[in-house]
Amino acid sequence: MSSLLAAGAQVERGGFRTSLETGLPICRLRVLSELRPAEARWEYGFSRAGLHARVGALEDAMAQDVKSRLLAAIKPHVAFDGWGPEAFAAAVQEAEIAPELARAACPRGAIDLAVAYHEAGDAAMVAALDAMDLDEMRFRDRIAAAVMARLEAVDDPELVRRGMTLFALPHHAAEGAALIWGTADRIWTTLGDSSRDVNWYTKRATLSGVYSSTLLYWLGDHSADHADTRAFLDRRIEDVMRFEKLKAGLRDNALLSGMMAGPLKLLDRVRAPETTPRTGMPGRWKGH
Repeated sequence: MSSLLAAGAQVERGGFRTSLETGLPICRLRVLSELRPAEARWEYGFSRAGLHARVGALEDAMAQDVKSRLLAAIKPHVAFDGWGPEAFAAAVQEAEIAPELARAACPRGAIDLAVAYHEAGDAAMVAALDAMDLDEMRFRDRIAAAVMARLEAVDDPELVRRGMTLFALPHHAAEGAALIWGTADRIWTTLGDSSRDVNWYTKRATLSGVYSSTLLYWLGDHSADHADTRAFLDRRIEDVMRFEKLKAGLRDNALLSGMMAGPLKLLDRVRAPETTPRTGMPGRWKGH
């Protein structure tokens, strides 16, 4: 049985068809491993694999609902307690969610909520970009608009400061870097990037640096409408454009291009990651 449904069973203390504190309907809380495939097909009308898939989808919906409520409840506490256990405990109490459900939805406590907060900002940025008329902009202006849209998605800079403190810790640094990379990837994907070679990586790495430095500047910017941040961002983008021009000049140089033929040939073999649709099941499906 999935962890979230199991937690719900503990909260409800039995019963087959009921609803959790979240108010979401749930299926029968029977241990799936005890169901024979034939019994599962007879009772639920689909195969055992289908049963697991539907329970997985239900768990995802329940976890998202619980996580959303916890995220809204924890925000006022983060400024004082950071993204830590005290803030998480206060959020669980204020959201009136059973501790078992809270831990099932957020096994790492406030850390999972900090990740959810960052990802919610990315989603808000994408929504803002979708509402803009980007076709009339130069590409560098589209990048600037995307970065500013991401910054404007932050409802409280203190939540970001506390998040930076959390993800600066050595054991969380890799996840923090992955979140920044994910933001850069969302920007490039939303803007229609179609590169599948080494440029897929260089674009995201460069934009990660631009976004990170601009975020740090923005946190200390008190100018009207963050005009100083916009100017800082424009300078960083100009630096990237100069670097791209330098790269183009090196490629056009007969001597240097000959010296770099070997490394460039290796780089030509680099490909972007495969984008496999998620199935809700571990590993990858091969065949049908």
